Amino acid sequence: MNFLKTIAAVIVAQFLIFCLFMGTLAVFGLASRVGGKPKVPESGWLVLDIYGDIPSYNPPETISLKMFESPETLRRILQNLQKAAVDDRIKGVIVKVSSSNSLGGAKMQEIRGAIGKVRDAGKPVYAWSDALNRASLFLASACDSVYMAPAADLTLLGMGVVREYYKGTLDKLGVHADIHRIREYKSAAEPFMRKNMSPEAREMATWLLGDIWDQQINAIATARKITKEALEKNMERALFTAREARNAGLVDGVLYYDQLKDRLKGDSDQLTVISSSKYDKVTPASVGLAGRHRIAVIHAWGMIGGRKSRVNPMMGAMIGHDTVVRELRRAADDDHVDAVVFRVDSPGGESLASEIIANEVARVREKKPIIVSMEDVAASGGYSISYKATRIVADPMTITGSIGSISGKFNTKGMYEKLGFSFDWVTKGPNALMYSPVTDFTPAQRKLFEANHWAGFNRWLNDIAHVRHIKIDKLKKLAYGRVWTGRQARKNGLIDELGGLDRAVEIAREEAGIDSSATVSIVHYPRKKGILSLLTGSRASTLSWMVYHTSRAELAETARFFSGRPLALWTGRVVQ
Repeated sequence: MNFLKTIAAVIVAQFLIFCLFMGTLAVFGLASRVGGKPKVPESGWLVLDIYGDIPSYNPPETISLKMFESPETLRRILQNLQKAAVDDRIKGVIVKVSSSNSLGGAKMQEIRGAIGKVRDAGKPVYAWSDALNRASLFLASACDSVYMAPAADLTLLGMGVVREYYKGTLDKLGVHADIHRIREYKSAAEPFMRKNMSPEAREMATWLLGDIWDQQINAIATARKITKEALEKNMERALFTAREARNAGLVDGVLYYDQLKDRLKGDSDQLTVISSSKYDKVTPASVGLAGRHRIAVIHAWGMIGGRKSRVNPMMGAMIGHDTVVRELRRAADDDHVDAVVFRVDSPGGESLASEIIANEVARVREKKPIIVSMEDVAASGGYSISYKATRIVADPMTITGSIGSISGKFNTKGMYEKLGFSFDWVTKGPNALMYSPVTDFTPAQRKLFEANHWAGFNRWLNDIAHVRHIKIDKLKKLAYGRVWTGRQARKNGLIDELGGLDRAVEIAREEAGIDSSATVSIVHYPRKKGILSLLTGSRASTLSWMVYHTSRAELAETARFFSGRPLALWTGRVVQ
């Protein structure tokens, strides 16, 4: 109870601080200064902080939880690194990396690629960490050197897949999951239907782990100039102090962050730095990254469902079909936009919303090139909104596919009866209680339901085969819930190329017939709203994001404190 009170107090305190801050802005007229142009120091160092929740793009219709800084996003990290590579005022980059971050393997691959381009431009990039694990070492190893705080630890463990199963709990509660899945590899349904992994789920987890392991371990070993065998041998030791990590060749040095800055300042009085949020206000055009040709990058991240993109306090960002269709149509109808890149980061969701978005992607394709760029996950509904694009690009560690379907209902009658509830009813007409939460499907209803479910899925399957030019017999061997890495999906024809946003932009240029020597302007959608617009809006998305973000962060930190170990919240993904 005290723990829940603490969490509630933190949320309320954050909200009160937010209200106080906004009142201060209104009284002193500071709002107009929030968006002012930053002063970039000569020979300055860009500082990126890879810590906490790092979404793909700006949360829908929300403002920052920080006073004058907006939350870090993948879009901002990549764009800032792109600018830093060509900005003569930026001498180098410091990447502060923590093992406590939400980036998946594909996002880390994109950041590694952007770091590589800064280094290719002749600018040094240094990583500093207060806590490392295998995944964050994978990211940090892309830098010239990796440093750790003296008191920091490196936790170097293997990979695992852990899933939670709820059937035993549902049985005790008297809840029956009356679910139909298509088919045996659609393992997202298994927690409600089984108490352990099916052979198919285990097989799929094995091939995903194998490919991600191969990519990540090879990258770390190559960057750190050690053998794969030596790296895997170190995992038997598992836990390293900073000095032990240095002695093993896993990092380059042990020093505090201030000591790193002192080392980099040279003969100057102090190291001049600029934060990621401030450097984000430097426009790409001001450093020569703009031209008369425009490519629109439209972001869709989160679960798919409903009409409007929004923030659900429990589930985070939600992709609404009306919102995405509006942005796609805006880009398609804009004569100044030559091509579209559709950035997808979604594990799926509602099939109806997915199909409506997919239809709009096809509409855009008729007018101008639209290239899908998959991030960490573009599976199930995430693949559904992608496959009709002109071409599909995914990172090698992207999780995609999952061409299958789950549908059904939960019969909660037994649970309520345990609490003393009873039910009675009157009906008129056939199948009146077919979707009632206090009845199971009758055998006849189940037959109708499954036939309808299969009809919708087969229509989708045949359309994928037609659009992607894959023979239906081959596609069936790739579908029925099977999930693939981007590298595997490229081999089996579900996507076209491997790469991140930069590669998707290159392909968009090619498809639009833009000369390779021409500089293009990148415009991101949805556009970020101004602070006053958000304050005067009618939506509660800002408060929803605060509740979701704050509660998630505080719960994670509290769990880490009590466990004394890095926390791995598990939803069936590979432990990074």
